[in-house]
Amino acid sequence: MRSPKLAALELRRFGRGKLPRAALAALLLLPLLYGALYLWSFWDPYGRLDRIPVALVNDDKGATAAGRKIEVGDDITEGLHDSDTFEWHEVSSAEAQRGIEDGTYYLSLTMPGDFSERIASSSGSSPETSALQVRTNDANNYIVGQISRTVFSEVRTAASTKTSRSFLDKIFISFSDIHGKTVQAAEGADELNGGLGKAKKGSKDLADGLKEAKKGSGKLSGGLKKLTTGAGDLEDGSRQVADGTQQLADKVNGVADKVGPFLKDNEKSIGDTAQLVADSTTGIRHNLDTLVTTAPLAAKGAHAASDALDGVYRARCTTLPVPDPACPELKKAKEAASDVVKVADDLNTLIDDQDGDLAAMDKNLKTLGKQAQALADRSPHLSEDLDDAVSKINKLNDGASKVAKGAKRLHSGLGTAKSGAADLDDGLGRLKTGATTLDGGLYKLVGGSDKLAGGLHDGAKKIPDYDKHDRDRRTQVMADPVQLASRDLHKAPNYGTGFAPYFIPLSLWVGAMVAYMLIQPLNRRALAAGASAWRIALAGWLPVAAVGVLQTAALMAVLHWAIGLQMVRAAGTVGFLFLVTACFAAIVQWLNARFGAAGRILVLALLMLQLTSAGGTYPVQTSPGFFNAIHPFLPMSYVVEALRRLITGGGLGPVWLACAVLTAFTAGALALTALSAHRKQVWTLDRLHPELSL
Repeated sequence: MRSPKLAALELRRFGRGKLPRAALAALLLLPLLYGALYLWSFWDPYGRLDRIPVALVNDDKGATAAGRKIEVGDDITEGLHDSDTFEWHEVSSAEAQRGIEDGTYYLSLTMPGDFSERIASSSGSSPETSALQVRTNDANNYIVGQISRTVFSEVRTAASTKTSRSFLDKIFISFSDIHGKTVQAAEGADELNGGLGKAKKGSKDLADGLKEAKKGSGKLSGGLKKLTTGAGDLEDGSRQVADGTQQLADKVNGVADKVGPFLKDNEKSIGDTAQLVADSTTGIRHNLDTLVTTAPLAAKGAHAASDALDGVYRARCTTLPVPDPACPELKKAKEAASDVVKVADDLNTLIDDQDGDLAAMDKNLKTLGKQAQALADRSPHLSEDLDDAVSKINKLNDGASKVAKGAKRLHSGLGTAKSGAADLDDGLGRLKTGATTLDGGLYKLVGGSDKLAGGLHDGAKKIPDYDKHDRDRRTQVMADPVQLASRDLHKAPNYGTGFAPYFIPLSLWVGAMVAYMLIQPLNRRALAAGASAWRIALAGWLPVAAVGVLQTAALMAVLHWAIGLQMVRAAGTVGFLFLVTACFAAIVQWLNARFGAAGRILVLALLMLQLTSAGGTYPVQTSPGFFNAIHPFLPMSYVVEALRRLITGGGLGPVWLACAVLTAFTAGALALTALSAHRKQVWTLDRLHPELSL
């Protein structure tokens, strides 16, 4: 009898009676317990996190920053309630702690009392970091703790980004303020530069005026020096003349009776003396005219120089917002000019005060000169006109006495004027030097202020001035400068889809394992009939393979239409699973055929090895070295990798490799089963009395 017919006969046994049929139905549905129920139980756990009770403790007391009340804790609380993450319960800190201990809450999130205050400190002198306090209890559930770390990391990042944006916005506003103040400073520097330019021109005019005034004061000083010398000579000469005329008058008056002979003897001396007096009066009158003319001019020049310097001082040192660095020197120059004015005024006052005396002196000198000239002219005839001569001599004596007194006063006054003129000349010299220095300093200031204005304008151009749109755009980038550009080439839509390649082969292995608990791995009828080993092996494999196909169809139908598993390559997935169930059936058959009752334990052990080394949950590289070592030698490793490509997409290289590996495992297992069948055709004591029976 052929193997397919033997397989059909084996399956017909399950149609005899209710219990066999129920067993067959249970056998067909058994993979659903492992595949469908497992996947359904955690098909999309992340989509139901809002059912997990979590304690939320908001102890934040708020803070004030830049005159504005901030309550970061309330903002985060509101955002968490609006999210779909966890079932939030606002409780006190003590309630949260008790709830985590007794399992009422899986975890707690606490915002401390100084949460806002620490965040607001970023704009102060002592910035501090704040912290969200998370408390978990792995005794309640370890996975929830792991999920919470990811969720709260996102919450912390969002809070940090919002705080950073607020802080950076203040920085950009400060940039705008600095830009505005720099522009104002540049405009002020322009005004300063203009004012210094005017001051520079004024200082040059002052220096030129003081230069001319210095020349005039030099001439005045020189003239007064000459006048003083002349006045001294005049005083000496007028005193000698007065003494001589007095002696002459005394003699004339005393010896009037003897005048005749005397005059005859002294006609020539009298004429020479009178002529000397006439010439001297003419020189004195000329010097007096020069003094009267020069003194007012000197006073006027001194006043003009002082007024000009005083105007410069007021313009540069009392009206500008920033005093000129040359102000101390200007002040000294102004005070020296004032002293010179006083000296010039004193001299002019002296001239004014003596004007009456000088006029009288000039008149007396004129009269004296006329009289002296007349006497000189008449001296050859004095003896002839004694009475007239005596009278003229007395008048001459009186005039000479007055001239001597006036010359003395004039000499004294000119001495004072000479000293004042010297001081004036010296002061104007210092003023001229100071004005020249001021002009040079102002030249440097003009250059420096021009550079300052240019530098401030250039600086203002380099300082950014952001408007609100620019600030928002820049703070958004700087607060979160690195974005995670994540791209899934073949994204699994949910948790269950990602784990389907792991649980589907698990359920099919269990289905094959249980099937060989109901179906004999080696057909007894074929063994008894002495059929070939290959026919016996196929007769025991085909019924389970057929059941596996039905199990696969039932499992995939439930996963797709009931639970919602979407497959990129649905037909390829189902066809590949037919090969998988055929391979698993062949392997389980051989273990049962070769080892008998112990084979069932080996089947379960092999399942455990495959589950732990297939990389169905975590990458196999994260497992200990033992599992990495056996990973390439077990069929489920290739099944899991191939199903991932068939269900979620990707290259088919691993699928073809898995098909080849599974075909090799199937053929090898059938060959080993045939070898076992050949051995089973010979009865031994071990078969008659097995050591272990299940």
